[in-house]
Amino acid sequence: MKKRATLLLAIISLVIILKSEAQIPDSKTATVILNGVSAKYKSFIAVKASFTMKTEGSNNKVTDTQNGTLYVKGNKYKLELANQEITCDNVKIWTFLKDANEVQVNNYEPDPDAITPTQIFTIYEKNFLCGYVEEQTINGKIYQVIEMTPLDKTKPYFKVRLLIDKTDKTIYSVKVFDKNGSHYTYEIIKFTPNPVLVDTYFTFSSKDHPGVEVVDLR
Repeated sequence: MKKRATLLLAIISLVIILKSEAQIPDSKTATVILNGVSAKYKSFIAVKASFTMKTEGSNNKVTDTQNGTLYVKGNKYKLELANQEITCDNVKIWTFLKDANEVQVNNYEPDPDAITPTQIFTIYEKNFLCGYVEEQTINGKIYQVIEMTPLDKTKPYFKVRLLIDKTDKTIYSVKVFDKNGSHYTYEIIKFTPNPVLVDTYFTFSSKDHPGVEVVDLR
């Protein structure tokens, strides 16, 4: 479950923002589009994104659906899912398992090659190739389709497809193509720029969770 949450953090970071300047077919168009998205998101002090994630098997049938919310402020973030919460203040990271009423505490040691909420404005610089594909119209809105491939071929996924609202310059959805044949689609249900988030929101308080078992893994 913890590994899945880590992957989820990595992918939700792509939902918030990504861009690339790599030169592959249609990369110039992709760069222009993603530069616009980047400029918009960088203007925010904090963001809140409510999303739905659908998991599809190799037969393209949906096997799981779950909702979540991601909060990001500078180098701090919180990810809320139905069965767990992951909170990080850029020094420590808490993984709260709701069903077990247990929180695991670790020092925060970000992987420079990982895609995490604290790296969303720099990960594009060296880790992805990006290309513009086409425009799609969904429910009367025009979306620009961009596909990204990781330079590191050991990653568990081989392609990420972004749908970007052409007018708003915001990311509508992300589809991740896993090497095992599974697909993960993340759709932004509601995006809130500049929510009021005090710094203490990005720390875990045992007082707010009576009886919680604290497992210190530092």
